[in-house]
Amino acid sequence: MTSPRIAVLGTGAQGAGIGADLVRAGLDVTFIEQWPAHVEAMRERGIEVRLPLETVVTDVRALHFCEVATLREPFDIVLVLVKAYDTRWAVELIAPLLAEDGLVVGVQNGMTMPAIAEVVGAHRTIGAVIEMASNMFEPGVVTRQNAPRDSWFAVGGAEPRAQSRAGEVQQVMRHAGTVEVSDDIHSSKWMKLVANAGELVPSAILDLPLADAVRVPGVHDFMNRCGVEAARAAMADGGRLVSIFGLESSEVTDAEAYSARLLGEVLDKYSLPDTRTTVLQDWMKGRRSEYREVNGHVVDVLDRVGERAPVNAHVVDLARRIEQGELQRGIGLLDLMLEGVPT
Repeated sequence: MTSPRIAVLGTGAQGAGIGADLVRAGLDVTFIEQWPAHVEAMRERGIEVRLPLETVVTDVRALHFCEVATLREPFDIVLVLVKAYDTRWAVELIAPLLAEDGLVVGVQNGMTMPAIAEVVGAHRTIGAVIEMASNMFEPGVVTRQNAPRDSWFAVGGAEPRAQSRAGEVQQVMRHAGTVEVSDDIHSSKWMKLVANAGELVPSAILDLPLADAVRVPGVHDFMNRCGVEAARAAMADGGRLVSIFGLESSEVTDAEAYSARLLGEVLDKYSLPDTRTTVLQDWMKGRRSEYREVNGHVVDVLDRVGERAPVNAHVVDLARRIEQGELQRGIGLLDLMLEGVPT
């Protein structure tokens, strides 16, 4: 594929940062976004990406979701960066504009490939693992804590025909970071979920940046217990413990050691002292988070095979109560989080 037409579907912090990299590389990129003020800010001022060592402003073509119906030319590659719970309807929205041989790439947390494949077919579905930290609290402005040289991705196809084209996506996304082609993207996606299960919600429950939360006595062990249950769920779902984030295969051993190693890798290479997880960012904005798609998925998968995930189930319950207004996130929930796991 030469000079592909690319859509970035969902241009919040991660999508806008990646999309800006692609635009600066000279690629044909259209931003499609559901936050009206953000679209208008990008149209007026471009997208401002604040990196650790520089701030870059890039002029981009930005469209509202409601303007998708006005488009006529098909896209060759669609990078999906909406929340996991928005995957199905967002892909349905863009599907009529996907080229006959086009690819849809789920650059998301959670196990979203099946939802994408149900809409466009497994032969056009690519999964992606993403490891970079960004936030957005102001329309048109991204704070990206990992420059491209410090960002990492893995891509792979949902089935052999899609896998044979993963290299095309790698060539596009290499402008945003290091990109590996996974020969088992199902397992790679699960390994990211292992990391997310321990990090995203527990630190948000305490209303702390990830690095601060890990230093609270008992929290690192609690996070690792979440990850171990997630690793068990991965294997129950046909996944394997595989290397991600550039870990050596020799570092992939048993579930408990692997979960701890993943957490350490995220803290050492992909987090800054003030890095807030995506769940905490959502709650700070009054938004729904992806706890069901991460910790809830662990619970559901193990339940289907007759096993339990009590730590993740406890996390799901606390997150649900926070989102419903029954609990207030903060360090005051520490004892309830650590000691409230049902036996």
